[in-house]
Amino acid sequence: MASTSGGGGGGGEPKSSDQVPGGGGGSSEVAVASTGSVAPPSRYESQKRRDWNTFLQYLKNHKPPLSLARCSGAHVIEFLKYLDQFGKTKVHLNGCTYFGHPNPPAPCACPLKQAWGSLDALIGRLRAAYEENGGRPESNPFGARAVRIYLREVREGQAKARGIPYEKKKRKRPPTSTTNNTTTAPTATVLPNATTSTVAVAAAQVVIDGDQGAGGGGDEVVTVAHSTAPTTSTTATS
Repeated sequence: MASTSGGGGGGGEPKSSDQVPGGGGGSSEVAVASTGSVAPPSRYESQKRRDWNTFLQYLKNHKPPLSLARCSGAHVIEFLKYLDQFGKTKVHLNGCTYFGHPNPPAPCACPLKQAWGSLDALIGRLRAAYEENGGRPESNPFGARAVRIYLREVREGQAKARGIPYEKKKRKRPPTSTTNNTTTAPTATVLPNATTSTVAVAAAQVVIDGDQGAGGGGDEVVTVAHSTAPTTSTTATS
């Protein structure tokens, strides 16, 4: 996937993601980390800082120069189109023989552009960097509706041109356990030294509702058996 951290506004193809375009970040971070008191920034944080510096440089070189406060979703789209010149993803045109071919057998003259996945990740980092640098969420140009529509059009267009559909990953839902209601047959308890005729057994089935508020399962079946002790008769002898 092509890197989206291109040089700001002035031109020149950006270097690899391990280098800092536009003079952002660099050895000062390593020097602070070497003291052992501050952990070095993650790869994501370093890339986000470079992307932010690249965008600020783009605004500075914009003709006429554009301030961050006046930046809108339309300017963000211009920035994304500007980055296409540094892309490395072949996007076939409608008239190309290999349009919609995922694995073209030969090269063609179609342009190279930034891949949709790179642009989508870039917007996510810039959206976070905007708010981290004092921007208000409600005025974040990187979260504008026009930007979302543009990214969706790029995704659909590249999917058709390259013959590679972008499938949204579905979240796996945890399996839901179902509790089957079971009925316990009534049982009779025979007391010692008792005959069948002297034992009376009554079985009652009680259904207790599960705790629905806690997401409990089905009903719990409890069987209660009642038994009476055998009665004996005594004959008095004179």
